[in-house]
Amino acid sequence: MAISDRNYDSRLSFGTKINPLVVLIGIAMIIFVVLTFFRGLTYLRLPEGGDVTGVFNEKVLCWFALSGDTAKALGKPWTVLTYSFVHTNIWQLFASMIWLWSFGYILVDLTGFKKIVPVFLYGTIAGAAAFLLVKSFMPVGQVDTQYFIGGGPAVLAICAAATTISPNYKIFPMLGGGISLWILAVIYLAIDMATLPVNGPEIYIAHLAGALTGFLFILLLRKGVDGSEWMNNFYDWLFNLFNPEKPQHRRNQIKSTLFYNAKQAPFSKTPKLTQQKLDEILDKINQQGYDKLSEDEKQFLRRASNEDLKGK
Repeated sequence: MAISDRNYDSRLSFGTKINPLVVLIGIAMIIFVVLTFFRGLTYLRLPEGGDVTGVFNEKVLCWFALSGDTAKALGKPWTVLTYSFVHTNIWQLFASMIWLWSFGYILVDLTGFKKIVPVFLYGTIAGAAAFLLVKSFMPVGQVDTQYFIGGGPAVLAICAAATTISPNYKIFPMLGGGISLWILAVIYLAIDMATLPVNGPEIYIAHLAGALTGFLFILLLRKGVDGSEWMNNFYDWLFNLFNPEKPQHRRNQIKSTLFYNAKQAPFSKTPKLTQQKLDEILDKINQQGYDKLSEDEKQFLRRASNEDLKGK
């Protein structure tokens, strides 16, 4: 791990050694607990036989999940990101976090800490865009997807990115030399596709868009285009806004305050008074005139006159 990665690691966790992968999983778990709490409150407040799911979706879930109605989704633009952290049952959360940890750990091992969050976010945004486009412009099946939730597109983006970098990366090396990463990726893709609603093509396309985003991210990275650079620069800038130390800024401030505001040069070059040097200057005056002397030579003459070198 590079030094810069270690520093990035510490800042994310306020000094505690933790990586961004754990942060992503932690956010998903926190949101799950919050939603579960409010779902329980909804159940307790409704009369017996009330539509708990409908009221919960309308009053609570809509603030986190991505609506299938483009107008409503644009009215809550943050849901383009937050939907990826939303899970409504424990098994969905568990499966999503296991796959995120598996492929995320490998991606961090291959690229360091600074790529996983951008890939996750790019996959999330691509999945949301594909979902809304299909819902808006293509006929869908009989099942109407009111809200889009889950980290499927983001996890597939990380899966595709890690597999594109090193398809033969070995896991479980104790099992006959290990299993290639591309095999695990194919298994995950098959499981993911098999568990999606049959009549929900918008969800299929959203997940595949996430996988395509991860592949394109690495393809562009190999061509010298780093899609994570601006995110990391923005994070560094945002972090430094609240960083009391700001080491680079303080160094520049010390230089400008203590060294570069002086009204005179810190030292001046003073030539040694010698008869030979004086004779050379006098010869130059005879040949070219006093006006042709440099400032140093004029200064030398003044010093020689004060010290009466010529008479020594």
